[in-house]
Amino acid sequence: MTTLLIILSVTFGFLGLLGAIVPVIPGTILSYAGLVCIYFTDSSTVTNTQLIIWGMLSFVVIFMDYVLPGYFSKMFGGSKKGIIGANVGTIIGIFFGPAGIIAGPFLGAFIGELINDGDSLAKALKVGFGSTLSFIAGTGAKLIVGGFILYYILSDTIALVGSAL
Repeated sequence: MTTLLIILSVTFGFLGLLGAIVPVIPGTILSYAGLVCIYFTDSSTVTNTQLIIWGMLSFVVIFMDYVLPGYFSKMFGGSKKGIIGANVGTIIGIFFGPAGIIAGPFLGAFIGELINDGDSLAKALKVGFGSTLSFIAGTGAKLIVGGFILYYILSDTIALVGSAL
């Protein structure tokens, strides 16, 4: 059973980091699932407190991922069409690799703002920038949380494998 939990934990940990960058993979959830798996292995060093803290931080990051795009778009003067455009751009951008993942929210918000108010190119650029900034902030937060969780997973995995040898 421990071997299965270790395999799941490491797999979830690495998929979680990948999911921090690729929007269709629930990265933070997978990272935390990996931490839970390693917690239930023999001789895990992950404490109840750590499990609760990382669970709360994961929840905060997931919540931020949904709130930040709208917040940043509004902060930069975006309209509903700009926010919808940013969301559509994010989804379409997934299909164009790393460049699309970054450019998608910007272009979506930019086009949405131009549809809303075609006379304000400067405003559309500003809202597009805000949308991109929210993506970078959310991705950074997911990478930080996922990276720390992966550290705990790998630390326990190395210790467990080392003790078995």
